[in-house]
Amino acid sequence: MTDLFSNAAFWMALSIGAYVLGQRIQRRMNSPVLNPLLIAAILVGAVMVFSHTSLDTYNQAGALISFFLTPATVALAVPIYRKLDVLRHNLIPILAGASIGSLVSILSVLGFSRLFGLSDVTTRSLVPKSVTTPIGVALSEMLGGLAPVTAIAIVITGIIGAIVLPTFLKCIGVRNPVQMGLSIGTAAHAVGTSRAIELGETEGAMSGLAIGIAGLLTAVFVSIGAVFFA
Repeated sequence: MTDLFSNAAFWMALSIGAYVLGQRIQRRMNSPVLNPLLIAAILVGAVMVFSHTSLDTYNQAGALISFFLTPATVALAVPIYRKLDVLRHNLIPILAGASIGSLVSILSVLGFSRLFGLSDVTTRSLVPKSVTTPIGVALSEMLGGLAPVTAIAIVITGIIGAIVLPTFLKCIGVRNPVQMGLSIGTAAHAVGTSRAIELGETEGAMSGLAIGIAGLLTAVFVSIGAVFFA
């Protein structure tokens, strides 16, 4: 049994299986709260605790899964291509919305970190919480933050955004699919985009576009901030 829990292939299979199970549970229950990623994280975490498996052991399998994050993100270009006409007609609002959203995300982290007295390292780790994992981790390392903390913050941000944002946006009167997708993608990156795709093709395309724009703009804002406040 010990050999099984130290096998990277076992943890990779368990992670994928737990996510597939999470998808089936969400479809059956039809509830955004039952996010597949959240279900998978809870199930895999429970097995890790039960088996006393270290994070380093799991990361041997997680590294292979993480390898596919970048091509999976690039694949979001397909629905964007299908909605090029929408992009052309809304280019300025999209750029403006993603810029403001990215800047607000960074400033909110800085403000709340100071309010709650978080350490400088923790703050640096949380700054790129609203961009997709490959970009966020790279920015965190550049700033001198802790990549594992950044990765966890990105996942939590995405899950909460996927659960809360669609309902919240409707409650405040947002009905336009472009606005809906842009808001979700800017705030909740890839995890939110998976939810946006379920809402509609336009929502998914705009959310996927927002991932790239928000990631690029966050990198620019963080780099400028690092130069001026170093």
